[in-house]
Amino acid sequence: MDKAEQTMLDNLHKNTGKSLDQWIAVVKAKSFEKHGQIMKFLKEEEGLTHGFANLIALKTLATDAGSVEDKNELIENQYKGKEHFRPIYDHLINEISKFGNDIEIAPKNANVSLRRKKQFALLHPITKTRFEIGINLKGQDPSGKLLPSGNAMCTHKINLSGLEDIDDEVMNWVKKAYENAG
Repeated sequence: MDKAEQTMLDNLHKNTGKSLDQWIAVVKAKSFEKHGQIMKFLKEEEGLTHGFANLIALKTLATDAGSVEDKNELIENQYKGKEHFRPIYDHLINEISKFGNDIEIAPKNANVSLRRKKQFALLHPITKTRFEIGINLKGQDPSGKLLPSGNAMCTHKINLSGLEDIDDEVMNWVKKAYENAG
């Protein structure tokens, strides 16, 4: 469990008076089958914020990354229908791992987060034609392959369509983000 999730769990009990297990029991008693049903109930009937409702819904249905025992399964699922991008992911992980032995590789449902003291990159097969590296480089002007992301998770992005797109410029931007995150 990462720090952000632990903080959410601590605040859930503090702000609502119920633990996650208690909220899961409440939701399971209603026999909801879909995420949206749980969200609507928790927000409209119980008055919870979107963040708390989402956390409870994900944990109730065990559809969050933390509920998956085999993290490799998350990675395999990301590349279903996008198998041609798996060599990009494998190459990037191999090269980024050479930066240092302090990198946490954290697979999620849709992407893989790379962290040191904080997240510095996201590896994400966005569509069947675009692989994206999300990068955190606060204060850095976009330049060359480094584009503004328009995403709250990362300040910048680099779009890739094949292994040939991974060059020194790409790796230098990722390394700079890595260095800034330590």
